[in-house]
Parts: sequence; C-alpha cells; structure tokens
Amino acid sequence: MRRLITVLAGGALAVALGAPVAGAQDVKPATREIRQDRRDTRSDTRDIRADRRDVARDRRELQQDVKNGDKRAAKGERADLRRDRKDLRQDLRERRTDRRDLRQDRRDRRRDVREAVGF
Repeated sequence: MRRLITVLAGGALAVALGAPVAGAQDVKPATREIRQDRRDTRSDTRDIRADRRDVARDRRELQQDVKNGDKRAAKGERADLRRDRKDLRQDLRERRTDRRDLRQDRRDRRRDVREAVGF
C-alpha cells in the first residue's frame, strides 16, 4: 500500500512539473512568429520610406518638366509617379497587415503563457 501511494504521488508530481514544460513549448513558436512579424514590419517601414522618397523626387522632376514645358518628359514622370504611389499604398497595406498579425501573435502568446502557468 505504501508503495502504491509513493508511485501515485510520484506520478502526480511528474504531471505537475511536466505541464509547465509542455506549455513552454507552445510559447517558443509564438515568440518566433512575433520576431518574424517584427522583421516584416521593419522591412515594410524601410520600403515605405524609400517609396516616399521616390514620390517626392518624382514630384520635383514633374514640376521641373512642367516648368520647362517638356510635355513628353512630364507624361513619363506622371506615369512613374503613379507607379510609385501604387507601391506606397501596397507597402502601407502590407505593414498594416503585419502589425495586425503582430498584435494577434502577442495575444496568442500571452494566452499560451497563462495556460502554461495555470491562470
């Protein structure tokens, strides 16, 4: 009987100590996802800055072409300006999506940590 109690107590202890370890394994992938989302957000932010510089440069060149009366060059600059604005809008959308993913991954990780700890 004493042996049975020892075995059951040992098993209960093993389960109690093993639960946080299993929960910690759930947290690691979530942490990796958060890091990847941060990298994506930083990359999109760099792209947005570059696109904004391109748009500003194209505006200056378009103004210069209009001022000089070069209609053909102005037409080309307008097309380039449209493409750069489209790229900018797309990068802004991607960053918004990445930020949303980051918020969701943080919520999921907090939930996983709470479950691992037992709250």
